[in-house]
Parts: sequence; structure tokens; C-alpha cells
Amino acid sequence: MIIIQTVSTDALEKGIAKARSAHIPVFLTSVDADPSAIPGAVVVDLKEMGELDARWVADDAAGRRVRVGVVAGAPGAASDLLVGGFTEALPANAKVVADQPGMFDAAEAKNVAASMIKAHPDLDYAFVANEEMAFGVRKAFDAAGATGVRTVTVNGTDEGLAALRDGRFVATVSNPAADMGQLAAGNTIALLRDEKVDKIAKARIRLVTKDNADLAPLYCPTDD
Repeated sequence: MIIIQTVSTDALEKGIAKARSAHIPVFLTSVDADPSAIPGAVVVDLKEMGELDARWVADDAAGRRVRVGVVAGAPGAASDLLVGGFTEALPANAKVVADQPGMFDAAEAKNVAASMIKAHPDLDYAFVANEEMAFGVRKAFDAAGATGVRTVTVNGTDEGLAALRDGRFVATVSNPAADMGQLAAGNTIALLRDEKVDKIAKARIRLVTKDNADLAPLYCPTDD
């Protein structure tokens, strides 16, 4: 059996077909999965990740009318699911005034944020589709004197947790790579042993803020 990481089973359609014709089963770690094409997968519910950040914004805004900017990733399955989950879960008092792709690149996201804050100097919150971009966004806001814009994002890396502790970010959604890898390996072994496991298992995600950052799991722990 082969374990493959991808953001879309569509991109692997031909490869999965070749593996099946060679009688090699494929197990995916992905953001979505077609259960008819594979024996199993571990998926990240990106829509729910966006929803968790949106709920944090809703609680923090506490009914106030607020303006929100979105720095998405590259157009496609992963970013669309994440951003869609966030925007759809925002309360009516939170208005998205800008939504631009940062292409999962910190430098591009920084440029996007610089233009965004210039056009919307009264921005209250920014949702950024990963922590790498969020660091670029934060630098742009700080350079523009917009230190009050509250940045929410996703990943839960060591650097991201440090940014929560020092106030650069206010919330992130932890999705440890180690958790996904362990679950994928465990379920793959179980399938090879003909043991019963969820065919499409969801990776565990958690909202993390400064208050619980010290309890968040390591994104990719080492033996050091």
C-alpha cells in the first residue's frame, strides 16, 4: 500500500487508477477523498477549521459591527474550503470588506495586506489561510501602523504558537502533521490486517489562543 499526501483526489485520478491496475492500494492524507477510488484516507476538515476561526471572531466582536479582511491561499480546493468555512460562519455583524489570494506565499501575502490596509484603514480582523502568510500580513499591518488588526489563521506550528503568545496572532487552528501521519500509518496497518477502521477518518483539529497555547500539541515533534 502507498500513502500519498495531496490536496485533491482529482489531481491523482490517473495515478490512483495506475496503482489500482497494478494491484497497489492507495491510502490518502488529503483535504477530500473519493471513497469509491481508494481503500482509505485521513482528511482534514478545512471548512471546520475556517468555522472555528469565525466563531472566535464572533465571540470576540460580541455583537459589534466589525470589518474583516481575508487573505486566501491559491485558488483551488484547499483554500476555497478553508475560506468558505470561515466566511459562511461569520455572524451578520461581521462584514468581509476584502478577499484576496496570498498564493500561500509570505511575500505575496505581505503585499496583499499592504494594499488591503491602505484601502480599509478601519479593518478590525484579518483571516489568513496559513501561518506562513500570516507572518507577512502581520508585518504589513505593523508597518502601516495598523497594530490593532486582530489576525486569525491556521496550522499550529511552533512559530505560530510563539506568535500567539506575543500577540502577533490572536487565534489559530492546530492541525498537527504528526497527528495526521500517525493516524494514516495506524489506519493503513489496520486495513492491511483486515481490521475495521473508519474508511475516511478525520484528523483532529483544535482552536488555539494565547490562553491555551502552552497546551497545544507540537506540529511536528522530533526526538531531540
